[in-house]
Amino acid sequence: MTRVLIIGALDAELGQAARIAAARGARVAQADGPAAALVRLRTEGADLVLCDLAHDIGWLIERLAAERIACPVIACGRNADAAAAVRAIQAGAKEFLPLPPDAELIAAMLQAVAGEAEGPVWRDPAMATLLARAEALARAEASVLVTGESGTGKEVLARFLHAHSRRSRGPFVALNCAALPETLLESELFGHEKGAFSGAIAARKGKFEQADGGTLLLDEIGEMDARLQAKLLRVIQEREVDKLGGTAPVKVDVRLLAATNRDLGAEVRAGRFREDLWFRLNVVALHIPPLRERPGDVAALAAHFARRFAAANGLPQRAVSPAAEALLLAHPWPGNVRELENTLHRAVLLAEGGWIGPEAIELTPLRAAPAITAVPTATPAAPAPAPVSALVGRRMEEVERDLIIETLTHCLGNRTRAAEILGISIRTLRNKLHEYRAQGAPVPVAPGTGLLPGLGLGR
Repeated sequence: MTRVLIIGALDAELGQAARIAAARGARVAQADGPAAALVRLRTEGADLVLCDLAHDIGWLIERLAAERIACPVIACGRNADAAAAVRAIQAGAKEFLPLPPDAELIAAMLQAVAGEAEGPVWRDPAMATLLARAEALARAEASVLVTGESGTGKEVLARFLHAHSRRSRGPFVALNCAALPETLLESELFGHEKGAFSGAIAARKGKFEQADGGTLLLDEIGEMDARLQAKLLRVIQEREVDKLGGTAPVKVDVRLLAATNRDLGAEVRAGRFREDLWFRLNVVALHIPPLRERPGDVAALAAHFARRFAAANGLPQRAVSPAAEALLLAHPWPGNVRELENTLHRAVLLAEGGWIGPEAIELTPLRAAPAITAVPTATPAAPAPAPVSALVGRRMEEVERDLIIETLTHCLGNRTRAAEILGISIRTLRNKLHEYRAQGAPVPVAPGTGLLPGLGLGR
């Protein structure tokens, strides 16, 4: 259940936004102003903040940064408040929500924050077997390691485990370990006491305490720094958290799930991941096969995404035609479900008539395989390499920037896959993208977040 904190009075249009969010399954809390909101964020946390433009959004965002609280802030107001909206975005607000609120836009915001809120969609026997195993394991208390390529739906499976567990009435809290720098990740995980660092003017609960009595998902666990791995291992062993600046440990009751697209066994052998932590996380492992290995799911997922994006964009419901479905089934889906989702979103917008036809299906171009001839009649000309001389006169920083952005574009905004191709860590890639965005360069966003590119919360 997505936790939404609304800052402002609920007796008018902001109250309408609160009711829409609650109807969409969010757990809504309210604060009269930024100072009161900060108190709630320290003690309870939130996944999304909606703040009335009448309040000082810039001050709130500064305090969140100083206290190492990572939570997207959405500015809310009437379109007539354009100047105030621009100031809020410049101060760090992720998006602007016009009032009166649009129900589908709020639904899209909640989805961007929480990921796929619905259960898994499947038809392939491989997924049926996996989900049956997951349901059988859900009621246990053991840690579960969910593995699979990027875009296969690891967080969806984690939410499925929580929903079928004895902790389903408790909170489900997810944290992407690759999305935050080390210092911020430590505070997000374990919390801090007043005075623990410059800017820590009050105590704050971390994700472990926020998930007490429920489930905590640590996504991209393979990207965690070695020092934090040691601290996480102690939390798992002792079932207690040492806050930054704390004098005594805090007991927690949390079921831990971890997800990664990396081979943690190989990471252990390479010395990048602690073996003892791997054993603790890998009590039970669930591997999600890539979409190319479960073709029976393609048509079911395509129909699901077609319905969802038609509703989100106020367009008529159209079924996927047999010819379009044949195109989808023939594609290998290197970006997995996320790529299919992005393709169907585009198709819904391009489709005309009563069907989503093949003309609306724009697939990601694949690298052509080299041609092989048994008896060549002539020596084929080698493709002309890009001349290095074309780069002469350009700054190294410019060449690096263009390479990174073009690779990210090729990967449909998937940062994890782009980092793998570039041979750099996702943390390095994230820092580079922050730098390029600050310079005004267009940075591609992850598929499925086209409605809200500023949130940048790809799975």
